[in-house]
Amino acid sequence: MILFPNAKINLGLNITERRPDGYHNLETIFYPLMIKDALEIVKSDKLSFQSSGIRIPGDDYTNLCLKAYHLLKHDFDMPPISIHLHKNIPIGAGLGGGSADAAFMIKLLNNQFELDLTPEQMMNYGRRLGADCAFFINNRPVYAFEKGDRFEPVELDLSAYYLVLVMPPVHVSTAEAYGGINPKPTETSLKDLIKQPVSDWRTHIKNDFEEHIFKAYPIIADVKNYLYQTGAFYASMSGSGASVFGIFERQPDLSALEKINQVFYNV
Repeated sequence: MILFPNAKINLGLNITERRPDGYHNLETIFYPLMIKDALEIVKSDKLSFQSSGIRIPGDDYTNLCLKAYHLLKHDFDMPPISIHLHKNIPIGAGLGGGSADAAFMIKLLNNQFELDLTPEQMMNYGRRLGADCAFFINNRPVYAFEKGDRFEPVELDLSAYYLVLVMPPVHVSTAEAYGGINPKPTETSLKDLIKQPVSDWRTHIKNDFEEHIFKAYPIIADVKNYLYQTGAFYASMSGSGASVFGIFERQPDLSALEKINQVFYNV
């Protein structure tokens, strides 16, 4: 059985306060993108994990797909499986690729072994693996708050626009991104700001990580500026970076960016 985990972008990201548990409270809008990995499981004599495509840092045994299997195995009698992940979603990009893989593994296991888990139950398993894992269970635009793992649905459809994603040749770790943050409450919630015309987002919707990440990696700031120069209604770094997306009326000419960046069109 095979599924295709997809990426997401953050439309705005406000870090509002530090939590006693070491995490941060935040608010953001998660919006799914159609850049996808491929995740396959088959029954096997022993548990195994293999990956192809983009190299995944770290030990295979710490991969979130395996963690998702062990999490459900604790509660359900499942046989060993062979897992193959073809990685296409850029890593260290703020696109939630690892979280998507974990969430889709939960959905694969639920389908393959008829576990009869509800979406809410699968979301709760996802929350134990990562703050944004639960989003990928229902995979629809949401307003995310608290640690980024509590959601409210939002009416948001960007299908009339042309979305592009640019991945600069840098990697931003989550720890590095949060290390430069100064949390502060917001005056107006993203739930309200996102209702404004897309052409007004540039003035009102921001990503709190950008200020210090742009200082550390000017190439990311250069990409955002170039997207605006080529006609983007709105451009922003996604999540903790390093990817930058742009929302356009029609397909732009980004050939100059392609010389050193990875560019995804019509995402």
